[in-house]
Amino acid sequence: MDNERLNRIYDKTDGYCHICHKKLSFSNYGIFGAKCNWEIEHSVAKANAGSNNLNNLFPACISCNRIKREQQTKIARSYFGNSRAPYSRKKKQSIKNQNTVAGTVIGGIVGSVFGPIGTFVGAGISAGIGAAIGNESSPKR
Repeated sequence: MDNERLNRIYDKTDGYCHICHKKLSFSNYGIFGAKCNWEIEHSVAKANAGSNNLNNLFPACISCNRIKREQQTKIARSYFGNSRAPYSRKKKQSIKNQNTVAGTVIGGIVGSVFGPIGTFVGAGISAGIGAAIGNESSPKR
């Protein structure tokens, strides 16, 4: 498999296992026994008519992939208390931006009770809180 396709698969979850959400090392692709190793996992197993289309391929720890076998991904994720794959870097940035804007607006409204200075201070503090909340690596269950 070429590096461009591997990068696209790896980036779908920002380099986290889509089952257990552990951080993976791109350079340890397919190296059994290496720290943070990974391989391509078929969300719908090939044995269950899963395809090699990019939308069915995700990065997974070698151990998670071997444990999953032909099970549904939903069942394998539930072993780790997860219900969804980790967010991509692009998705995380989008959430962070949305929460920053929302925090700024809410903080400005709340701060306006205390006048113009309160609006400014409230917006600034809430923007930082919104950005921090939006900086999640994994979706909530």
